[in-house]
Amino acid sequence: MPSQRDPFNAFLDLPQVAVSHAQSGPLAGLSLAVKDIFDVAGYVTGCGNPDKGENGAAAAKTAPTVRKLLDAGARFVAKTQTDELAFSLMGQNAHFPRPVNPAAPNRVTGGSSSGSAAAVASGLADIATGSDTGGSIRAPASFCGLIGLRTTHGAISLEGTMPLAPSFDTFGWFARDIGTYEKVAEVLFGREDAVSLAHPRPFRLAALNDLLLGNVEAAEYRRMIDAIAPILGESKIAPALTHDLDDLYWCFRKLQASEAWGSHGRWIEEGDRRLGPGVKERFAYGASIDQGTVTTETACRASFRAELADRLGDDGILVLPTVPGAAPLAASSFDETQAYRERALHLLCLSGLSGFPQITLPLGTVDGAPFGISLLSPQGSDLALVRLGRRILETAGKA
Repeated sequence: MPSQRDPFNAFLDLPQVAVSHAQSGPLAGLSLAVKDIFDVAGYVTGCGNPDKGENGAAAAKTAPTVRKLLDAGARFVAKTQTDELAFSLMGQNAHFPRPVNPAAPNRVTGGSSSGSAAAVASGLADIATGSDTGGSIRAPASFCGLIGLRTTHGAISLEGTMPLAPSFDTFGWFARDIGTYEKVAEVLFGREDAVSLAHPRPFRLAALNDLLLGNVEAAEYRRMIDAIAPILGESKIAPALTHDLDDLYWCFRKLQASEAWGSHGRWIEEGDRRLGPGVKERFAYGASIDQGTVTTETACRASFRAELADRLGDDGILVLPTVPGAAPLAASSFDETQAYRERALHLLCLSGLSGFPQITLPLGTVDGAPFGISLLSPQGSDLALVRLGRRILETAGKA
């Protein structure tokens, strides 16, 4: 049941353990919630699965990236819910009360960083850590009206973090305002980017526009494109990529699932892990992927990455909808949410396959619910992308 402390089911109901933090620093005065795939000393890392939560040992040390935030002055408040083993996108873990989307209570929060998004959107925390393997920063951020960056793959340490699909896994975080978001980025990256995005060259792809749910979403997306133009410039439709979107979606699905099975398959086979619906089937799919398929799809991924890198150069920015529209209704059927998930992954997989950074900005609204627009930029341009986002949000009056 929701508590007075947390009416949004964002936090895990765990005994509180003292977690030290610096008394001064760039993040002093800001509260921090931590997704339950990151180690925090004294807490069991439950990963959204009851077996891990009930039978795991408390972490001896805090994940270095989380410790970096604490050492910069952020104050730990709680661990947050995650979808089971971080292998979902809707924020509906069969084992726990579902986090409530504060921006649209009748809609899902998105996952797997569901509790972190709910904590920040509700004001229960100023910052919350998350991860993005297939979209678990970008989708919840769009659903809950937050800022969210999928970082360049490998740019931020994931030591002390539950792996899902290591060649896709990235560290991320949520904040309500871009000033706070930029402070965290400066702490985590610690240096200026090699790519400045000083003279951005925006472009769009028609095939991505076609993934929007309908006319209402298309009209709001066009309005957002106009809203970012004063800073970014006009984003024209560019020639199509040679890689088909359906092929890229399946490339992502197969490689992610295979790696997820590699990370957790042996543990799953050791006993009844009570995996929830959807999660169980996705792991079973991963177990069915053979090495020949992995080799073929890895070559497809490398080819796509090279093509997108060439298209972006040093200053290109791909503008795209973060997800197909507002978050699905919480009362949607399993089949309805699965259909939305697959459509969303057609958009979200591009950053994951390439490893390039993508930021979602909370500029839109559909049917009274948040709807984000995304910018995808060259490898290593993370801090520049956040600062570009700040200029856009300040111009739009939403900083």
